[in-house]
Amino acid sequence: MAKTILQRCEAKGLRMTGQRRTIAAVLEDATDHPDVEELYARASAADSAISLATVYRTVKLFEEQGILDKLDFGDGRARYERAEREHHDHLIDLDTGDVIEFVDPEIEELQERIARKLGYRLTGHRLELYGRRLKDD
Repeated sequence: MAKTILQRCEAKGLRMTGQRRTIAAVLEDATDHPDVEELYARASAADSAISLATVYRTVKLFEEQGILDKLDFGDGRARYERAEREHHDHLIDLDTGDVIEFVDPEIEELQERIARKLGYRLTGHRLELYGRRLKDD
């Protein structure tokens, strides 16, 4: 399995223009979960000829091809991350919008146990937790 976004695009036979390559590189370098506006700002800093419409079309193509996962954290903005990464869950800070990735073996086991109890074998899941940072009193 190809590892980078660019390699996955090429493996799927997508025509990779210079602008698509720039967008793929921006996505590959992202350490957060950017929305299209954020991707546009980053990509246009690298190539001023990239339009917002190009970013929208490219993100949609990458999503349709299974290269990106579209995430909805309830803030009205679709966010994106590279598909087929190692499994992780998300904790969303409702005050700042920060998204924290985490893996917890106890939660994973509990989900498996619940599925088995209900007569199912899990083939995948997404867990999103929403909260506010505790205040020190």
